[in-house]
Amino acid sequence: MKNNKDFKNTNLIESFNHAIDGLIYSFKNENNFKRHVFMAILVALLSLFFNFTRLEMAILCITITLVILAELLNTTIEKIVDLIYEYYEPRAKIAKDVGAGAVLVTALNSLFVGYFIFYDRIIRITEIGVFKIKKSPVHLAFIALVIVILITLILKSSFYKGKGTHLQGGTVSGHSALAFCLATIIVFLANNTLISILSYFLAFLVAESRVESKIHSLSEVIFGGITGFLVATIIFKLLVRF
Repeated sequence: MKNNKDFKNTNLIESFNHAIDGLIYSFKNENNFKRHVFMAILVALLSLFFNFTRLEMAILCITITLVILAELLNTTIEKIVDLIYEYYEPRAKIAKDVGAGAVLVTALNSLFVGYFIFYDRIIRITEIGVFKIKKSPVHLAFIALVIVILITLILKSSFYKGKGTHLQGGTVSGHSALAFCLATIIVFLANNTLISILSYFLAFLVAESRVESKIHSLSEVIFGGITGFLVATIIFKLLVRF
């Protein structure tokens, strides 16, 4: 039998790694969770086309979080019930049904929130226009960074080679991806040659430090840098021109 200490997190980094393990497991093995994550990304991208207030953005983020949280809790309940009961048990069915009910309630709530927030804007979509995106650089930057983090985690889990963790090491350098994403965002927003050069110089320093400390190989750092650069470019350049 394993020592109880094996189930305890010894430091903050380990706690985050275990938490990310749970998210990746759910994404890989739970179809409903995967669908909700893709829907969350879709909603985040759609929000780029609308001039939301901070309150509306907060409500949208909370709603998305509640749906994903309900899915995670439902998965937890199912796994615990399966661990306790190896055969059919009415009480086990009730526990699973209640967990599924929680997911249904949050999903219905998300529909109502989506209706109240999006409906009027969708009706006036021809008046709003895609050009509204250009007026929300902070919004664009936030969405770009979130997408980079999600893509990095998905790539790390999909091409895991048995070394490193989700926050340190792995197939793609998350630090390099974020650094080059931020540098590219600064280039688009600053419109200044010197600032652009300094931004990429700092990004290269971050990437170099990951190789120097032997946390990542050169190819992993380059892969991360390209990922961050492409996401920022697509969000700030190609998407705006669409």
